[in-house]
Amino acid sequence: MKRAKRLIALLLAAALVFSLTACGSSSSDTTDAADDTTSAAAETETTDASAEEETDEAALYEQAAGNTYVIGTDTTFAPFEFENDEGEHTGIDIELFEAIADEMGFTIEWQILGFSASVAALEANQVDGVMAGMSITDERKEKYDFSDSYYDCAIAVAVAEDSEIESLDDLAGSKVVAKTGTTGSQYAEELAEEYDLELLYVEESSVMYQYVASGQAVACFEDYPIVQYEIARGNVSCKVINTSEYSYPTGMAVLSGNYPELVAAFNEGLARLTEDGTYDEILAHYFE
Repeated sequence: MKRAKRLIALLLAAALVFSLTACGSSSSDTTDAADDTTSAAAETETTDASAEEETDEAALYEQAAGNTYVIGTDTTFAPFEFENDEGEHTGIDIELFEAIADEMGFTIEWQILGFSASVAALEANQVDGVMAGMSITDERKEKYDFSDSYYDCAIAVAVAEDSEIESLDDLAGSKVVAKTGTTGSQYAEELAEEYDLELLYVEESSVMYQYVASGQAVACFEDYPIVQYEIARGNVSCKVINTSEYSYPTGMAVLSGNYPELVAAFNEGLARLTEDGTYDEILAHYFE
């Protein structure tokens, strides 16, 4: 009888231990399941948010389709914009923006004004945007909304081809020239105090080169690809003696808050043309 009671007691104890162990496993499984559910819900929310953002962006750039936008541009800023031998205004900016417009279904009406005049027209709401090799800077972003960058430009310092000047140190105390309101002029201003430069301002790149050729200025400050393009084609008798350590991204600009659909359409079109190789083809036409 005692043995039977002991056996029953042992069986009851074993059952209790098994019950407690089973409950512990069940609790852990439940917690893990809850964690998995929470994680899955979070992932779903993130995916939904990303999808919603993409949908909103698509809806925004689709609003540009069918519209006509008036765009200010420069006059003599090869290879970004210039008049070719057939009298047509062309260049990287012109071809690229036209290709983006075709891809995204909107139309461009060009206003060929010069850089400073284009920016002034933008601020007076006389044009909807500016596409003129315009560098994206923190100062400009306070007033304008920019597209994604389509090119990065360092600033070059160029002197006459037969000049004995070989470095910035050789420029000390000299007159130099830059185009008003450009990053070239900004770079010149940064160096002016250190090298005791007298800075002259003009409105067009072609006038800068004339100043150097005539001796009115010893050097000019211009975007590096612009100078190299002109030198390679024999249009100017200059040589580059220095380039800035930094480069500026270049973009299309609208007044802050204006035409967000145009900026979105530009970005989407640029991405598509980059992916299908059209962007590289346009650059190769001017740089190879």
